[in-house]
Amino acid sequence: MLRVGVFGAGGRMGATVCEAVAADPDLELVAAVDPIQAGGSAGGVVAVAHREAMAEADADVVVDFTIAEAARDNLIWLADQQIHAVVGTTGFTDADLERFQAAFTAAERACIIAPNFAISAVLMMRFAELAAPYFDTAEVIELHHDAKIDAPSGTARLTVDKMAAASGDWAPDPTEHEMLSGVRGAEGPTGIRVHAVRMRGMVAHHEVILGAEGQTLVIRQDSTDRSSFMPGVLAAVKAAPNRSGLIVGLDTLLDI
Repeated sequence: MLRVGVFGAGGRMGATVCEAVAADPDLELVAAVDPIQAGGSAGGVVAVAHREAMAEADADVVVDFTIAEAARDNLIWLADQQIHAVVGTTGFTDADLERFQAAFTAAERACIIAPNFAISAVLMMRFAELAAPYFDTAEVIELHHDAKIDAPSGTARLTVDKMAAASGDWAPDPTEHEMLSGVRGAEGPTGIRVHAVRMRGMVAHHEVILGAEGQTLVIRQDSTDRSSFMPGVLAAVKAAPNRSGLIVGLDTLLDI
């Protein structure tokens, strides 16, 4: 039975992870850490403020759903403690990923970072990657709840990266005059445009629109409840002890 800890246990995602881990017969929730919500209960475990609780509880794998500023330190600390990490936090830079790669490789432990743990989102990215070579134009729209502080989403960025790697032959943007600054969104790799929406009532949604002469293809993924992320989180937790180094995305774990 794997011993699991959760950083950010008092947040909406962290609390959902705690409940999912506690309900899985192959996992044991042994530590919950959240400096803001210390003293509260998460999955039957009382949350504490100090991360040392992870090492004290002899956790095998720790799930991090915090913010990038906290996770940067948490992950290096986990590598130093020789604890595997599964990460849903977004907003990391390329320099951050290089540090995580070096730290976890040296520790012979895994750091699995997934911009999106929903299986439907992993499939959406794969479908967009497969479709990219057959179209001339493409744009990506991501829509999230109004508490998300980074934009665009990690899922949108990874989607565009995969599409750009699959095809670098995209028609140029015809826009010559923006009547409102930024109306065409951000320009991603190879010129693919990315748009971010922040809206109350939403959870996580992604839409890829591809166009060629006389036809369009729309690929859309919707997560309407945070429970949609749990099968992916649990799959990553169970896979971590058999991996090492940095792994970005669930596609390699799911063989997609």
